Amino acid sequence: MERYAVVVLAGGAARRMGGADKPAVPVGGRPMRDRVLAAVADATPRVVVGPPTTLPPGVLSTREEPAGGGPVAAVAAGLALVDPGTPVVAVLAADLPLLTTEAVGTLRQVLAGPVLDGACLVDDRGRRQFLCGVWRQAALRSALDRCRAGRGGTLTGAAMRGLLADLRVADVPWTASGPPPWFDCDTDDDVRRAEGWSR
Repeated sequence: MERYAVVVLAGGAARRMGGADKPAVPVGGRPMRDRVLAAVADATPRVVVGPPTTLPPGVLSTREEPAGGGPVAAVAAGLALVDPGTPVVAVLAADLPLLTTEAVGTLRQVLAGPVLDGACLVDDRGRRQFLCGVWRQAALRSALDRCRAGRGGTLTGAAMRGLLADLRVADVPWTASGPPPWFDCDTDDDVRRAEGWSR
């Protein structure tokens, strides 16, 4: 498969978890953020966008501008550290503790098909998980340019759904065995569910 980079979004206020540093919350004894990074250990570079923190060796860190500007601004900040010649970029939330290398590989294989700009996992209700996908970098950069132009030059507050609305995206249900790699943790109950799956 083609080489790829990864941008991991680790910002957000985590209001439903009392403002905790959600990516640092452990599942199975490891911070969720580190579990995500381990699933994409073969990506170069691996970029985390969010508040300064201690990261595994070799992982790059940056922050969206302004801080707290939302996921689209964070994607743009992460891409600024990626070689434009890298064909594929995974864009992942930092709160996906069940993500696996196999799941990312499946998305990359799907993206290798013709005339696709991206591939996303969908959850058990068929909802597209925009922060669990892989993208053609050129298409993603073009989408960012269109979004910026349509919003008077700013990406602050823009939604991922709007950013990616015009792209040709394959929806990928997870049918393999094991826990759902698209499962994200927004609440303490979600963390407990992920803990149960990770045992």
